[in-house]
Amino acid sequence: QVQLAESGGGVVQTGGSLRLSCAASGLTLSRYAVGWFRQAPGKEREFVVHINWSGGTTDYADSVKGRFTISRDNAKNTVTLQMNSLKPEDTAVYYCAASAARFSSSSSYRSGDVYNYWGQGTQVTVSS
Repeated sequence: QVQLAESGGGVVQTGGSLRLSCAASGLTLSRYAVGWFRQAPGKEREFVVHINWSGGTTDYADSVKGRFTISRDNAKNTVTLQMNSLKPEDTAVYYCAASAARFSSSSSYRSGDVYNYWGQGTQVTVSS
């Protein structure tokens, strides 16, 4: 059974940091591109960042560029999202997702439709 499990969410003050992890079981994560998405209350889900299967290509939403860093450890079947300089507008449930698709353009991974598997999400709350 394929499972993606996010962890590391919590409550942090503005300017603080959190480190989210996405651990995969039942699949070899190195064969998948991985994306992080988030959904705030009353808002639609939005793309945050994507990393390709090898870790050689990343694509960040403008809202998090320079503050968030995605990385992956294929040996451990995990992907990590380091979030620094957090702002109240970063408050949301964060989801990781895995895509088996192979696109030449990173922007193709900004759509949630291309992902095959999703985690249950982890809550991130940034207090002002």
